[in-house]
Amino acid sequence: MESDEEIRRVPELGLELPGGASTSGREAGPGAGGPERAQSSTAQASSRRRVRSPADKEHKRLKRLLRNRVSAQQARERKKAYLTDLEVKVKDLEKKNSEMEEKLSTLQNENQMLRQILKNTTVSRRGPGSTASGEGQ
Repeated sequence: MESDEEIRRVPELGLELPGGASTSGREAGPGAGGPERAQSSTAQASSRRRVRSPADKEHKRLKRLLRNRVSAQQARERKKAYLTDLEVKVKDLEKKNSEMEEKLSTLQNENQMLRQILKNTTVSRRGPGSTASGEGQ
């Protein structure tokens, strides 16, 4: 399996253009561009844009596609890890809920038994004919 660094690194394609031009599309020097640059301000603004060769455009497109694929794969992996974590939490909470329901049932039964014992104890101390106000004493 490739490391994260290897996945993120986009390989450079060694594309050579005819005439020895670089793949970056940059002009060779400050005088490049010729007399067209001196015509008008709009012509200057448009000539400042890099003119990219079709090979350079394709190279950039391939790099972007590869970065996008890597990013999408990483997003899928993060989502899978997140869902796995949620499933673990669900199981843990279901187990905890089951234990608490069992404890609640046990405590309700114990409470009911203690109430019954208290009721029987109170009746037997006073006797069967006495009242709660203590008139039978």
